Amino acid sequence: MSLLKVEDLNVVFRQRGRADVRAVDGVSFTVAPGETVGLVGESGCGKSVTSLAVMGLLPRRGVLVEGGVAFDGTQLLSLPADKLRTLRGRDLAVVFQDPMTSLNPVVPIGVQVAEVLVRHRAMSSGEARQEAAGLLRRVGIPDPSRRLREYPHQLSGGMRQRALIATALACRPRLLIADEPTTALDATIQAQILELLKALVSDTGTALVLITHDLGVVAGMCDTVHVMYSGRIVERAPRHELFRRPRHPYTGGLLASVPRLDRPRGTRLEPIQGSPRDTIPWARGCAFAPRCRNRIAECATAAPQLRGDPHGLRCFNPLEAEVVTP
Repeated sequence: MSLLKVEDLNVVFRQRGRADVRAVDGVSFTVAPGETVGLVGESGCGKSVTSLAVMGLLPRRGVLVEGGVAFDGTQLLSLPADKLRTLRGRDLAVVFQDPMTSLNPVVPIGVQVAEVLVRHRAMSSGEARQEAAGLLRRVGIPDPSRRLREYPHQLSGGMRQRALIATALACRPRLLIADEPTTALDATIQAQILELLKALVSDTGTALVLITHDLGVVAGMCDTVHVMYSGRIVERAPRHELFRRPRHPYTGGLLASVPRLDRPRGTRLEPIQGSPRDTIPWARGCAFAPRCRNRIAECATAAPQLRGDPHGLRCFNPLEAEVVTP
């Protein structure tokens, strides 16, 4: 049974005097309790906008959000703002990619963690502060009693990210969205943060949506992977299947861009040609066609549909070669 069900989600940004920008175009996926689902792609492909739409955090003005987002049977897009606020923090939580801009710089860490407990778990200030110290200890922050009195700028990047995770975990959410949780962290801290998220899913059965462009993170964390390009899912598959046999040229290009220890010394990486700006509207054809080495004439005249289950693919001329799991 699915805990989160996203169906045909569309997000369009509108500005007077300019053409509409369709950031998310017909995205659908499900997340079961205890499952880790990855949304993968380059910057600008619509991953973060998808998560903001699911959480109801997009602005009301100038943004059109359509489709269905059901959490445990409750439609979130049509939910009144006060009821959605009750769900957020209690049952739904998000870890943003930049903790320095997500945490309030003029409020001590302890207050920011404790206010969630007071609001959603009806704790007193003293109880909330004691619980906040326990949460900081759980996420690996040393001397939590002292850290509660400190401000975000007094903590390292890794500690700020841990404090943000502690805030998200305060009410034991049933669904956690982690948006690039290891951005700008060194390799050791990245590994610690990912182990923390893994333990959360394993210990509590929390459903996790992991948004990243790092395929190494995906390989170690996700059960199912959805590859996004220009607002649409172009390939979806179980993790091992995707790495063993990627079918979409974009997925193959992402994997070919990753350094591999099993390749001979001096082997050159094969980056994807062009940039995400080199695209055509999905209404006219395949948005990836201008950058694709496998493109055929049909790619520029018709939009491929996402077909197949559990390995879904949106491509007229897919890859055939197998790739060994990194």
